[in-house]
Amino acid sequence: MTTTIKNSNLNAEIKHLGAELVSLKTNLNKEYIWEGNPDFWGKHSPILFPIVGTLKNNSFHYGRIEYHLSRHGFARDMEFELVDKKENSATFSIQSSEETLKMYPFAFELQIIYTLEENNLGIEYKVINNGKSPMPFSIGAHPAFALPGKFENYSIAFEKDETLEYYLLENDLISNKTKKLEAQNKRIPLTYELFKNDALIFKTLESNSLTILENENPILRVHFEDFPSLGIWTKMNAPFLCIEPWFGYSDTNENFGNLFEKEGIQILQEKDTFKSKFSIEIL
Repeated sequence: MTTTIKNSNLNAEIKHLGAELVSLKTNLNKEYIWEGNPDFWGKHSPILFPIVGTLKNNSFHYGRIEYHLSRHGFARDMEFELVDKKENSATFSIQSSEETLKMYPFAFELQIIYTLEENNLGIEYKVINNGKSPMPFSIGAHPAFALPGKFENYSIAFEKDETLEYYLLENDLISNKTKKLEAQNKRIPLTYELFKNDALIFKTLESNSLTILENENPILRVHFEDFPSLGIWTKMNAPFLCIEPWFGYSDTNENFGNLFEKEGIQILQEKDTFKSKFSIEIL
């Protein structure tokens, strides 16, 4: 099942499974979201919760019990309920259940709110701790933007001048190895060679937005003021690019399985609500 929202400039389609954005089009029918061809990658824009990336041994312990969580968590595989719908907005929700408690022993509600305003799609996350103790979690976005034509015709531009140091993955975990990107006028030309070792993972950035350009022409901008970390990723020879604002990232090899001590983790106190928002601006 899907829900469509629209305004005078854009329309967006969201699949209830995973509350996943599967289409963002202009009123001229130009599509900006990756089609999800499984020959490359069968997703469009999954929501990463309650972890981002991979846990060491895909497990953690809490209260002397070991729990198992697969890469990026379970929210992307759950059926969300549509709890509010207007012409230009939709709110989706999941709550903890007997099944989620087997993997993640915390009572929660996760809401995803999509809102179209002019040339922007805002995507807000609300995490509510319904339990009686602090709750560790990460949350992140994974939108894939369609890049038709030659990949090398595209580039990305960071909002600010900065040292672009990213961390390398080893066996899906964050290593201590880093590399630096050399930007000219804040821009990085896109090549598949950039992603030969998987995603580019920035634990911190000064920039609050990232722009995709085609032949030097800006086509879209992702604003992520609330988010401390960012991943950039594609598959070899695939015509898309993922720009992924995150609260958290994969484990390091030094992690010992305590989520409360995990690098990048968020701790939400009982009955508190966490909110964050990013947006996609069509240029």
